[in-house]
Amino acid sequence: MRLLHTSDWHVGRSLHGTDLLAEQEAVLSGLARVVRAERVDVVVVAGDVYDRAVPSADATGVLDRVLSRLRAAGATVVLTPGNHDSARRLGFAAGLLAVSGVHVRATTASLDEPVLLPDEHGEVAVYGLPFLEPEVARHELGADLARSHQAVLAAAMDKVRADLYFRPGARSVVLAHAFVGGGLPSESERDIAVGGVDLVSPSVFDGVDYVALGHLHRPQTLSPRLRYSGSPLPYSFGEAGQTKQVWLVDLDAGGLAEVRAVPLPLPRRLSVLTGELAQLLADPAHEAVLEHFVSARLTDPVRPTDAMRRLQARFPHCVHLEWSGVPSGADERSYTERLRGRDALSIAGEFVGHVRGGVGVSAAERELLGRALAVADREETAR
Repeated sequence: MRLLHTSDWHVGRSLHGTDLLAEQEAVLSGLARVVRAERVDVVVVAGDVYDRAVPSADATGVLDRVLSRLRAAGATVVLTPGNHDSARRLGFAAGLLAVSGVHVRATTASLDEPVLLPDEHGEVAVYGLPFLEPEVARHELGADLARSHQAVLAAAMDKVRADLYFRPGARSVVLAHAFVGGGLPSESERDIAVGGVDLVSPSVFDGVDYVALGHLHRPQTLSPRLRYSGSPLPYSFGEAGQTKQVWLVDLDAGGLAEVRAVPLPLPRRLSVLTGELAQLLADPAHEAVLEHFVSARLTDPVRPTDAMRRLQARFPHCVHLEWSGVPSGADERSYTERLRGRDALSIAGEFVGHVRGGVGVSAAERELLGRALAVADREETAR
């Protein structure tokens, strides 16, 4: 049996406010071509199908069309919710969808009820673990003392292994959405928890032929049978330059036989440009990135006026701008040291210059500030 391991579709996500639905539909619909070319039997999606708990109507339309194309290409689909999804909403009409070959495993109560798929060697049991919020899942799993992701996933996997015990000879696949030890995060994941309590040991998944992991957006291999597919698109400029991919997983009579990567096309690349505004607007070296999503980091000593509009005149898909310049001759002393012994007028003048990117106050502005401060002093004295 051949599986296609994907995760973290995040349908409906934007990049600094720019809609990505067209790019998402192009890449995800292209998975149908992989299904046909590689004779894939099952496509698994390990969580974060949508980017939010209440997806837009356009996002649900994209998912509907993508799933229809995967089924038309001949693949069964198994998907689970992640920490971005609403398990209840994603699981709506799961029974009806299963009849069509799309299996949604969205409830804790059913995580030990596998999707059973036959091949010439017998059965493959595919278990979908929805994202398990410890404070909720520990009660549903009957593990009231489990207060971390490690503990609730251990309880969930105990249920999976108990079910497998009564399926001798069945090969097993688990979908899980978690931060497993050894994985490298990117900028675009939402933290599952704080203080390290989200971290899960790889040993939690012992006894399974293949574990299709989701949550981390960088494709990576923790062990031959334990892998992250990563997201199908880069969702932050920290992922610029990454090759996005899916895993083709082959199971034979003995279990895991082979895993290989299939790179995904990138409809629009991401580029980070650094320099002064005039240089970015004129440098012919940047011709190659005119159609990329662009993040510009300006180093001008004075914050340029109307910088985003000017950048978008050359880079129409510039979606992010930051100014990191330091005004020439800037004072590097601490704020307290700079204020010591100074009057209110000079402090106010420096503040205005700071928020204007190093452009100091004019004589007229200084006079206006002085009058305003004098009025404030009189009002304070009169109290």
